[in-house]
Amino acid sequence: MHESRTSASQLLSQARGALAGVPKEGLGEERDSRWRGRRIVRVGDAWHLGVLLLTDTHALATAEVLRAADPGRRGYTAESARDRAERRALALRGGFDEGAVAHVGWTVIDVDAVDAGGASGPLSTIDGVASVRWSTAGGWMPLEAYLRERIALLQG
Repeated sequence: MHESRTSASQLLSQARGALAGVPKEGLGEERDSRWRGRRIVRVGDAWHLGVLLLTDTHALATAEVLRAADPGRRGYTAESARDRAERRALALRGGFDEGAVAHVGWTVIDVDAVDAGGASGPLSTIDGVASVRWSTAGGWMPLEAYLRERIALLQG
């Protein structure tokens, strides 16, 4: 298969097939209610492929990744460490198991826009090739090679 002829949607569909049987991680969403308070609840599952989250039906851009945990009684020297512990506790309070990964703040990628030659989230069509910006500082790489590498890591 030639990379420039394979659409992002085709590549993501092939990735789903290759990932069958590989465990997924939880998708979380922050909620606040008068009765249950602030928490992060599970709203789905996805395979974590670096800057991408792949569900059975959508591609999502990764944002915050945390592990559900009880903050316990720790002394934090940095405010950021305290905030992170509170975020982990929100996931635990929302129903994630202790130690489970929760992806929060993700956004849906418009794969149709990418297939049409445009861009959405970390995906773009560059010179006819579906590509991914694999880090904010990094450049672009062909989506096909990126998925192959990330899937191999998950299957490892």
